[in-house]
Amino acid sequence: MIKKTLYFGNPVYLSLKNAQLMIKLPEVVRNDTLPESFKRTSEVTKPIEDIGVVVLDHKQITISSGVLEALLENNCAVITCNSKSMPVGLMLPLYGNTTQNERFRQQLDASLPLKKQLWQQTIKTKIENQAAVLKECSGAEVKCMYAWASDVKSGDTSNLEARAAAYYWSCFQWLKVTKMKANHNKKLFCIVFVLLFPMAQSY
Repeated sequence: MIKKTLYFGNPVYLSLKNAQLMIKLPEVVRNDTLPESFKRTSEVTKPIEDIGVVVLDHKQITISSGVLEALLENNCAVITCNSKSMPVGLMLPLYGNTTQNERFRQQLDASLPLKKQLWQQTIKTKIENQAAVLKECSGAEVKCMYAWASDVKSGDTSNLEARAAAYYWSCFQWLKVTKMKANHNKKLFCIVFVLLFPMAQSY
């Protein structure tokens, strides 16, 4: 089953209830004029086992230790962002069981040809994702990027990653990404995550 990505870009309370993620809005919880029935209906729950990535992109997000424990136990990655909506931290599950150790051992013992093939797949996917972001955000010509993605060789010996990156960022210069306001930057970050993770949901 494809895991979901949850993006939180507004103040929110995240807690655990009946082994599910409980999502509450502070402005609703603190509003004494609202009836309790309305407050209960405004609460959203998500099954922990369906979540693959959680992105925390607001300074007023409150998350309990129980939520973090449940997310990590279900192999979920938790990403935190700074005031510019850029990722600054990544929390991953680290178990002492045999499954996690086997994965680490397999990565360490991977042969050089396998590492080159995996790098080829990584770079190809990266360039394809960059092309999709360019098309969505700027409408720039991306045929060349898809051509570079299809030409990536084992180990990227032609260094097409650098060529694609140079073209990618040059197309974004006219947008003045580095000088964008926080809401524009956040919008771009959301677009990138939706493209990378089709099952993404934003709050």
